[in-house]
This record gives sequence, structure tokens and C-alpha cells, in this order.
Amino acid sequence: MKIEKKFLVAQNRCYAVTGLDIAGVKTILVATEGEGACYAFDGPEYDRRRTVWEGPGGTMSMIPIPGRGGEFLAIQKFFKLFQWDEAIIVWVKPQADGSFASRQILKLPYIHRFDLFEVGGRVHFLGCTLAESKETRDDWSKPGKIYVGELGKDWDEPLRLEVLRDGLFRNHGYCRSVWKGREAGLVSSDEGAFALVPPGAAGGGWTIERFMDWPISDIALCDIDGCGEMEVATIEPWHGDLFRVYKKEGDSYRLAYEHPEKSEFYHVVASSRLRGIPAFIGGCRRGSQHLFYLRLRSKAPLSLEAVVIEEGAGPSNVAVLNEPDRDIIISANREKGEAALYIVSD
Repeated sequence: MKIEKKFLVAQNRCYAVTGLDIAGVKTILVATEGEGACYAFDGPEYDRRRTVWEGPGGTMSMIPIPGRGGEFLAIQKFFKLFQWDEAIIVWVKPQADGSFASRQILKLPYIHRFDLFEVGGRVHFLGCTLAESKETRDDWSKPGKIYVGELGKDWDEPLRLEVLRDGLFRNHGYCRSVWKGREAGLVSSDEGAFALVPPGAAGGGWTIERFMDWPISDIALCDIDGCGEMEVATIEPWHGDLFRVYKKEGDSYRLAYEHPEKSEFYHVVASSRLRGIPAFIGGCRRGSQHLFYLRLRSKAPLSLEAVVIEEGAGPSNVAVLNEPDRDIIISANREKGEAALYIVSD
């Protein structure tokens, strides 16, 4: 595979990235966790930049609303040093003139990750708070929660939430995957990793299952060896110095790979297909600050190889767009102060 870098924009504390379609046009969003802007870049070459908002910033996550033509939800005001009481969720709508309108729909202190699932015409909200509150940077005495609710047809309808799970310390990690044949949210914290499956029918409830029981900062799933079972990539522990991959054996998981660099503050773990081949993507904000992907070397026993995409990037989050003739890794290179694309071709 060939990988070429395309610089998008200089942005202090660049943190959140995603891709979505707006009126049939593929669009990339990048936003800062500091005080500042969110930008949109239009495909196919992502050269035209528009400002989604000038501020306030503090953006942890941006998620498209299923079936709403490019509308999305985003976190804002999560930007104080450790007291994130002002965190909110806004609903953003593209306008006919190319601008964007937004409205606050929820105040949820310490909201860090969330997702939206469409099932039977209903859009289910899943939100994770990092903690309940904090008095100091190192105060983790009040655990976070998992909230669920149903998103309304428009932003005038209130988003009412209920607590699905409490008692999750450093409730930091999230990815979307398939769990036992259903789309699910995977959540990780000091208490381990949990699979959350949205209701399958009106009146049904969420199901939650813990499948790992040790401290995990971040998580991603991928059947990297084609065995039919998902391998699990983790960062351990909180903002940890270990990047690992586990293989399921019976009812448990065996450590199958550990990245050779032990460096504090691994922060990126994601999964996708790069040119049709399953891969994990990782990154670290300290040490070599590398962005890399893992590829399969052998199936039995499972052996993986890390391929460096860029050193010195210091990525915070990535997203992947799969296009017919190429794949695009969108990376928030926080420590480098930029958003960039890595274009993967044959």
C-alpha cells in the first residue's frame, strides 16, 4: 500500500474528526478541544474549507445523525483543565447557503463520548461521562456513567436520558462495532470493557455485557486474521503506555500482540479496512508520537506487524473514509497542531 499525506489545516489542540455526507457530498469535519473553531472540508479532494463554528470549542466527539442529510451532534465546552461541568451537546444543521446553524440541546457535565444508532426508524442516543465531577486533576473518586435516550425528530424536542450503567471510573474509551450480529457501542473504563446493544424493537431495552474485566483506556474491534471472531485492540491503562491486541480463545481473551514502544499517553486505537484489508490504527501523544497501523503477518499463531505512517504527529483521534479507489485516514494530530489526511492507495 502507498500512503501520501495531505495537510488540511493548522489547529491548536486539534482533537475531534469525522466524515459525513452533506447533500450527497462527502465532507470532513475537524475541531479543537481548546477554545476555537470547527471546520468542514468538501470532497472529493477536500480543498474547500468552511467554518462550522468559530467557538466555543471544547469538542470531544462529532456524530452524524442517521438519515438527516448531514445534520450532526457535537460536544462543546469540554475544555477546562479538569472541571468539565459546562460540557454540552449541540445539534448542527447545514444550511442551503453553505453555512451551518447550531443549537444546544443538552447540558451533560463530563460528557466525553457518545453515539447514535438508528433502529426501526428511531434514533437511540448513547452517552458516556468521564466522571461525575472532579475537584483536582487527579481526583477520580466520583465515577462516570452511561446514559441512553431517544433523539427526537428535530432539535425542539427534548433529549431525555436515563442511566444505563453507573460506577465506571475513568470512563474514557468508546468505539462502534458489531457484537453478536448487532451494531453496538463498546465502552471501556477501569472496570473493563462493555458491549452495549440498542433496543431491537419499540418498547425494548438496551442490553449490556462485560467481556473484559481489567482497566482499559480505549478499545477497538476488528477480525484482523479472518477467523470469524473479533480481535480486540486496547490501550492500557488510563491514557496508558501499552498498546495491545487480544485474541479470543473460548470464553476468554489471550494477549497476542504488544506494540514494542512502551510510552505514556497512547490515545488512538481504531479499526477499519485499508484497501480491503482489516487493520488496526494506533497512535501516541508522547515518545515518538507516531501514527501507525497494524497488519497481519501470519494467522497461526497470530502475528502482527506495526507500520509507521508518521512519527512526530502526536494524534488524538482518527476516522477512516473508504472510497472506491482509495481510503482516507483523517487524523487530528494534536501535538503537531494540525489536521491531516493520509491517503491510502494500492
